[in-house]
Order: sequence, then structure tokens, then C-alpha cells
Amino acid sequence: MGAIDDLVAELARLPGIGHKTAQRLTFHLLQQPRERAERLAATLGAVATRVHPCPECGTFTEDARCTVCDDPRRDATLLCVVEEASAVPVVERATGFRGRYLVLGGRLSPLEGVGPEQLRMALLRRRVASGEVREVILATNPSLEGEATATYIHQLLDGTGVKVTRLARGLPVGGDLEYIDGVTLSHALDARQEVP
Repeated sequence: MGAIDDLVAELARLPGIGHKTAQRLTFHLLQQPRERAERLAATLGAVATRVHPCPECGTFTEDARCTVCDDPRRDATLLCVVEEASAVPVVERATGFRGRYLVLGGRLSPLEGVGPEQLRMALLRRRVASGEVREVILATNPSLEGEATATYIHQLLDGTGVKVTRLARGLPVGGDLEYIDGVTLSHALDARQEVP
């Protein structure tokens, strides 16, 4: 394999990028001035070395803690649990949510070998055990795996005294939070219900 094929293969591994799109991106980059490709490579390198998960919530940051966890004005008693870090800015933009987050780093998917130990369940247990959290809002995607993850968390937190709520129904089944429009997400967050 040559350098072009290697780049196509790496780009095709990105979500939503198929082989043809990866080829188009590769040839687009090759037609640009060399400095542009070097800037892109340097930016990717900087992200790979400087960005890491926040130790308190799992979202990505360059600092010791993310801006949400570092903000004393946020309500630490409200904890919104999302599957991926990409959902945090979506909730932030679309709602007036002023609590904190916990990013699981995925969702339960036994067929893909993703169990509770591959997710940040231990961090969730520690956050709840601290006694600071009074409500956990389950904002997992409305997919089969997202529902299974929400059910698992509800069972995990049963008996802790923490109120567990779920985003209200009405979000499309099989959809991902990062593709939901802001109005729908805002209404779903406002109309969340306690998990029975």
C-alpha cells in the first residue's frame, strides 16, 4: 500500500466517511498547497497529544478539568449522562441545562463486545456515591443499545436514593443526539420523566 491508499484507508475509518468520500477528501488534500496538508497534520498531532478526557466527566479538554466541571455556577446535583462527548455541546447549545455531565464513552452493545466495564460506569458510581448528585438524567440515544444502557444505569443506581430520570419520549428511535434539532432536544429535556 502506498501513502495515498493509506490516507484513504484512515479517512474511511471515520464515522460517516465511506471509501468514495475518503478518496475525494484525499485527492482534494493533494490538490491543496502543501502548507495546508502540513497544517492539518500538525493540528491532528496537537489534538492527539494535548486533548484528553476530563477526569470528572469524560468529555474532552486540554486543561486539567473541562470548562463545565470547572464552572462553580453549574449545579453539581444534576448529572446528565450521555453516550459520547459529542452530545455535550449539543445539549449545551439546545437547552438551558445548567448541571454537569458524565460521558460514558459509548453504549452497551454485547454484539460489539461493549459491556459495562468498557464504559465509565465506575466513574458514575463514584460521582453518585459522593452524595453530591441528587438527580441523574439519562440522555442516552433512543436506540436499542441506548435503551439497554439506560435500563442498566437505572438498575445500577436503584437503592442509592438518587432520582433517575430519562429524556422524554418523542426523540426519534434509532437517532443520535448530535443530529436532533435543538427544539426537540430542549422539549425532551424539559419533559424528562422519572424512570419507574
